[in-house]
Amino acid sequence: MKQGPLLVALVAAQIVCAGFFLFTTLSALLGFPPISWRARELIEIAAALGLIVGAVMGAVLVARALRRTAKVEGQLRLASGAFMDVLDERFADWGLTPAERDVALFSIKGISTAHIAQMRDTSEGTVKAQTNAIYRKAGVSGRPQLLSLFIEDLMGGPLPTGAQDSDDPLGDNSVA
Repeated sequence: MKQGPLLVALVAAQIVCAGFFLFTTLSALLGFPPISWRARELIEIAAALGLIVGAVMGAVLVARALRRTAKVEGQLRLASGAFMDVLDERFADWGLTPAERDVALFSIKGISTAHIAQMRDTSEGTVKAQTNAIYRKAGVSGRPQLLSLFIEDLMGGPLPTGAQDSDDPLGDNSVA
């Protein structure tokens, strides 16, 4: 169900009801002629009921939004866990060593070779050798193709042929 129109109607009703109470107070201050007490009381009851209904509907919409947020966060956790499962499965299929697994994960996260070397307390040459071994075992020529393997898994199949012709998926020659 679309909540946008319901939310707009809710806010409009509350504004009209609050406007009535504001109008009655200002009309008394400015000396406008009063309406009959019976009509005034019926309008006040309707306005109060409108505010109550608006508050209840607002609470319902907030509860729905909170449930939806919790559901989406749960789905995101599942997807994140599933992605880690896909990574572990691929790394095992390729026969990566524990060090290569770490380097591959950091590479997929977009961390630079220099920063990976610093985090692992090793030389950049060692990290470059490990990334080359990872690419060779994965059957790819670089980081973009490595990442595309996992994107294909998440999308449920390979990308159409010719969709990616270069090593730079962004086309901006950026270096991660």
